[in-house]
Amino acid sequence: MIVAIDAGNSRIKWGLHDGRAWAARGVLATADVAWLKEAAEDWPADALVVVCNVAGGAVGRAIDALLAGLRRTAVHFHAGSECCDVRNGYAAPSQLGADRWAALVGARGLCRQDCIVVCAGTATTIDRLDADGRFVGGIILPGFDLMRSALAGNTAQLPLAEGELREMPTNTMDAIVSGCLNAQLGAIERLFSPLADMPGACCLMTGGAAPRLLPHLRVPVRHEENLILSGLVRYANSLVANGGECLPPES
Repeated sequence: MIVAIDAGNSRIKWGLHDGRAWAARGVLATADVAWLKEAAEDWPADALVVVCNVAGGAVGRAIDALLAGLRRTAVHFHAGSECCDVRNGYAAPSQLGADRWAALVGARGLCRQDCIVVCAGTATTIDRLDADGRFVGGIILPGFDLMRSALAGNTAQLPLAEGELREMPTNTMDAIVSGCLNAQLGAIERLFSPLADMPGACCLMTGGAAPRLLPHLRVPVRHEENLILSGLVRYANSLVANGGECLPPES
């Protein structure tokens, strides 16, 4: 059994995988990391725990501490030069965010064609993965909610908008929401554009903001709710296989 933990800036997602499918899954606010102990008490004692943490050192230490209280330890996942048939094209591979790297590893297990991998959360990351498994590069921009809150928090008269996507908005609420959504959608579609004529090319999307973006995208897209967790499971299986399909990330 494998336990995968994805600790993000806003949410912590976890999943218990039995080698074939998810046996259990859960989600909680990152601020409530201590509550993860309740779930951990039900995990099998011999489960391999793999953690991807981009929420900061304090969250990572809290996860380690609650696991230690249950006499468990975790393997922390970090980006490296190669993992599970994915090669890292970053100039300094270890500087790539662990969540982006895990999503790419998960994507490689689902798609062997050229694709872009979108993680739509507090930040939105858009990464290109070639058919040969090479991570070419990608971009980072503020996520949809962060864009809205930045406008509300840094202007005198713009609210935290709840509006709709309109082609030509005629009120402030719709104008803000349409602007923030179009920034997200435009970035995704722009990065997908070079792949548009490649056979089987698609966009794989995950993250809490994905449902807000998916209905409006004009590219072939697949929603993979647990893409990062799936990448962690692939990595964990490589550790269990001890020299099998994947290579562990380098520190």
